[in-house]
Amino acid sequence: MERVLSAVMEAPAAAGGESLLGSIKIAVLPIAKVFTMCFLGFLMASKYVNILPANGRKLLNGLVFSLLLPCLIFSQLGQAVTLQKMLEWWFIPVNVVLGAISGSLIGFVIVTFVKPPYPYFKFSIIQIGIGNIGNVPLVLIAALCRDTSNPFGDTETCSTQGTAYISFGQWVGAIILYTYVFHMFAPPAEGTFDLEDVNLPLKNPPKDASPEQVPLLMQEAAVTDSDNSEKGKIKKFLVLVYEKLKLKQIFQPPIIASILAMVLGAVPVLKRLIFTTDAPLYFFTDSCIILGEAMIPCILLALGGNLVDGPGSSRIGLRTLVAIIIGRLCLVPPAGLGIVTLADKLGFLPANDKMFRFVLLLQHTMPTSVLSGAVANLRGCGKEAAAVLFWVHIFAVFSMAGWIILYLNILF
Repeated sequence: MERVLSAVMEAPAAAGGESLLGSIKIAVLPIAKVFTMCFLGFLMASKYVNILPANGRKLLNGLVFSLLLPCLIFSQLGQAVTLQKMLEWWFIPVNVVLGAISGSLIGFVIVTFVKPPYPYFKFSIIQIGIGNIGNVPLVLIAALCRDTSNPFGDTETCSTQGTAYISFGQWVGAIILYTYVFHMFAPPAEGTFDLEDVNLPLKNPPKDASPEQVPLLMQEAAVTDSDNSEKGKIKKFLVLVYEKLKLKQIFQPPIIASILAMVLGAVPVLKRLIFTTDAPLYFFTDSCIILGEAMIPCILLALGGNLVDGPGSSRIGLRTLVAIIIGRLCLVPPAGLGIVTLADKLGFLPANDKMFRFVLLLQHTMPTSVLSGAVANLRGCGKEAAAVLFWVHIFAVFSMAGWIILYLNILF
């Protein structure tokens, strides 16, 4: 903490304020680039232009998630990773877990005092505790490294290292999302978050009802009853493990790409076969690089387009919404700074690797996870999650700039 305070106090005086002005420029320019591309997406989706309607944005999001993001992760992580580096980077996934724990604890304290309306207690904890460790950090690193005056070295090295560090922690984030977050978003005892619907809870759904019409808890109960009468114990156990761990949801395209990149990059023979510039199969990696470069603009256009619908309706209330924004953007980052500083003092981090530390700090600074909104949609509270994501991302534009300025003054 002494180092943090001294960095903040000394920054304005250093070189007549040039250090502080340089940090502000480096921190604000990536945010400005992100804001500009999001605004263009917003403009394209507006009723005046209408090039990106809702269906178009949905297809664009699917393209990013299923193809462009996996290509970016595979190419960048595969080129950067080795078995030795994986052993050195062990704290990245640990940092993701610690971030989820510390954020959830902060969220629990805040929500206990705020007392959100029923049944949004656990929902509010997740909105504070689980940040975006993938898409937004990748966008910021790409925008930061594109500037030749960035403090992390040449553009290519900066981008490759930053993307590799971020990608290395994504598989842990996916497990947290589809286990812990999925459990926390479970519907209340009534079977639905929409307590005003007179037709719910649905005690006796029709036999021909589609899965979307049957509450999740009743679906699980139906599967259990069927298992008791028809399946053997071993098969029942395997099905139970599959359902509880949500393996289908965990192994999404970006996670598969991360695992493949780590496996292939850690084996020297396979790495020389695929990822080196003179490798016989490098054409495949080069193709992934080309496709991966399209991920950043596409996801920002889609994100900006999604804002055209506004925050929508929300039952959580203004007081809870403000508490979530303050908790996520103002209270969680200092806790993360403390975690990273302590890990550095204990010698857990690679020596003299500024980008490594910067990525760890970014993992605690991001707005609420966009993928948590997808999980919320599966559990029946998608409208409330959309409202929170809208406002958190709006205010995150300003908070991220401030935190990045602080981090750069601490690291350099």
